[in-house]
Amino acid sequence: MSIGTVHIKSFGCQMNKLDTELVTAALGQKGFAFTDQPQQADVVLINTCSVRRHAEERVLSLLGSLRHIKQTRPQVTVAVIGCMAQRLGSVLLDRPEVDIVCGPSQIPQITELVTEVMNEKKKIAAVTDKVRNRSGKNHDVQALEDFESVADFSHRQLPNQAYVRVMRGCNNFCSYCIVPFVRGPEICRPPKAIIEQIKNLACQGVKTVTLLGQTVNSYKYVQGDKTYCLADLLAMASDIQAIRWLKFVTSYPQRQFFDEIMQAMAELPKVCSYLHLPAQSGSDRILKAMNRHYTAGEYLQLLDTARAIVPDLAAAGDFIVGFPGETEEDFQATVQLLKKAGYKNAFIFKYSARPGTTADKGQQDNVPEREKKQRNNMLLKIQSKISGRLSSAFLGREVEVMVEGLSKKPHLNNAGNKNQPQLVGRTAGDYIVVFNGPVSLAGEFMKIKITKTFPLTLFGELAINSSLVARRS
Repeated sequence: MSIGTVHIKSFGCQMNKLDTELVTAALGQKGFAFTDQPQQADVVLINTCSVRRHAEERVLSLLGSLRHIKQTRPQVTVAVIGCMAQRLGSVLLDRPEVDIVCGPSQIPQITELVTEVMNEKKKIAAVTDKVRNRSGKNHDVQALEDFESVADFSHRQLPNQAYVRVMRGCNNFCSYCIVPFVRGPEICRPPKAIIEQIKNLACQGVKTVTLLGQTVNSYKYVQGDKTYCLADLLAMASDIQAIRWLKFVTSYPQRQFFDEIMQAMAELPKVCSYLHLPAQSGSDRILKAMNRHYTAGEYLQLLDTARAIVPDLAAAGDFIVGFPGETEEDFQATVQLLKKAGYKNAFIFKYSARPGTTADKGQQDNVPEREKKQRNNMLLKIQSKISGRLSSAFLGREVEVMVEGLSKKPHLNNAGNKNQPQLVGRTAGDYIVVFNGPVSLAGEFMKIKITKTFPLTLFGELAINSSLVARRS
């Protein structure tokens, strides 16, 4: 019997998606049920992101709508967790509609916090007073490790794939980034714990695992006379028979361990040939102001190295336009890097100041919003042409995809069987593929023949030999 219903809304990156899965698992084990309708929930939980201002604005807008719900149903418990909760703390708790504020390091407490507030009708803040101390230690690490390692993920919407965190926090302190202040210092999980978790997931039916870290290629764990890096984790995880694909995100442009990781990608069949490597700018002057520890030339050399080792590599990048002081010359340097990089896709954002970061404290946000928008749109247009050219190479080919399930929105360009629902999947190189087929294919590996291509989406139909792939998987 349910002790209450919960509606969960999650914003942000893969880290937040994983945290949401962990919280969902914990609440489910406690006896809570779940609903897609906030109006029907006893508890509304919002997992927040602080990386960009727009993400926080969306949360504040949602809280505004929840205020109206609480006016008619004051017994509803509203919990705000995640990075925004850590950053704003009691400021959020001062809002009349918010009952719980919980930082990323305190999510193991979430069931107790929710139960206490529901029973005692009070407000609670659970955040880290000082995320980083001089020793770099975080006293919540063991609680987080225990919380993560024993979670039951069988409830997942995509039951055949899962995220596994290999490290927490970040030590880079890019001048625009709030992550080190809200998620704390870089702490790598023990290899044994990671591999045991993947084995447990495999027993639950997981076939695709994505290893997560703010700078996942920085993973380093010293045990006795052995130093483990991400390449070692990929090799150990590849030995787990039930796992078909291994991915990792997000990487930081650095030389340490880079060749070893690319060699693992080239030599281990289960490691997907996909690399997400944010550049952020093509201007050395702006990169220095961002506290990124590489030049544009060094970045492109890393991509060249990756492609030399993994010829079929699919790469993706990130860029920030309108960083304080960015001139037209700086922007044109970014344009040139974008053209040379040859990404399958790129995530492009307008700079927004994050309170507490170095850029916010010491640099005036002096690029006009109109200029940011123009630069953003120009990069998107250039990338669209590059993506379109790369996608067109798939026309007429058969690709293997991991089927994720029903497409979230109908695509009119699909040339498949209109009598079957529209499904979506991804290739090992992270290309999105849309096709028609039975819902029962969700979680399977299928062969799809590509019949149409667009910059960000491939369309196709089930290949004749697809059923063989499904049976083997």
